[in-house]
Amino acid sequence: MNDNTNLDLKTVGAYLDANLPGYRGPLEARKFTVGQSNPTYELKTPEKSYVLRRKPPGVLLKSAHAVDREFRVQTALAGSNVPVPEMYLLCQDDSIIGSDFYVMERLDGRTFLEPTMEEETNEVRTNVLSEMNRVLAELHMVDIDAVGLSDYGPPGNYFERQISRWTKQYRASETTRIPEMDALITSLENSVPADDGQRTLVHGDYRIDNMMFEKDGTRCIGVLDWELSTIGHPYADLAAVVMQWQMPTGKEGRGLAGIDRAELGLPSDQAFINQYCQRRDLPGIDNFGFYLAFNFFRMAGILQGVYKRALDGNASDPKRAQVFGAYVPMFAQHGLAAIEQS
Repeated sequence: MNDNTNLDLKTVGAYLDANLPGYRGPLEARKFTVGQSNPTYELKTPEKSYVLRRKPPGVLLKSAHAVDREFRVQTALAGSNVPVPEMYLLCQDDSIIGSDFYVMERLDGRTFLEPTMEEETNEVRTNVLSEMNRVLAELHMVDIDAVGLSDYGPPGNYFERQISRWTKQYRASETTRIPEMDALITSLENSVPADDGQRTLVHGDYRIDNMMFEKDGTRCIGVLDWELSTIGHPYADLAAVVMQWQMPTGKEGRGLAGIDRAELGLPSDQAFINQYCQRRDLPGIDNFGFYLAFNFFRMAGILQGVYKRALDGNASDPKRAQVFGAYVPMFAQHGLAAIEQS
């Protein structure tokens, strides 16, 4: 169970023994194979299991891999209508394992890596995606002042801020010129909608494989991977779900392209959007193509960063990261198509 962890278990165990109430070793660990950004590990003791999530080692892009923000937002959401694991401790002392990390509850549930959920019945598929929709609406209705997150993101137009940020991140990790990305960046910069006053907590990477559900049901017991969370515009999260569904099926694309959704009990894009609007008492969403294009752009930027870390030797899963680099032009092309349709 200790294979390929890159963790000094003696040092980690000593730190937990001194700082985590109730901890009792000895400690074993294994690295989760999913995730390309912040390496994540299961820590197992004879009495209890935990999860450790850390910044990757090496030189990193500014503001990336902020595990302290992940820890803060999940701590703030404890007891809310948005289910999250319990947070135990945050360590910002690089001398322990070489980078910041936090330790949280190990949830006992199941995940669905793909929205097709091939082994499930139509009823389960329908209910899981309805629950996904419900939790998303609840996330965007969190009172950010009441939970202490009003300063979790800067004021101003969220999309202007995000386009600027991710353009800088993309340029910093750019390995070759991709004309489609250049065109998409320009189109987005010229098409930002006027600020409509919506300012909510946003997850930043909301999709089915970043959620955990109860073992024998369809209730969500935890939303995971909050690295990209901030205060921003809720339509970014909603469009992220729709963007994912436009990808090819299978373990790489994890989408619903070409699927007869009705036959599988899965909602159409518009049905999912309508369900969300009903839960938030919204009349509808104009210019959805912009929000969709924005998500294709941001995902392309993320994949480019993963690819660059692979070249630099810092990727969590180097072989998979190399594959992701080839997807950047495809995501840029999808983004251009979405913004043209809007």
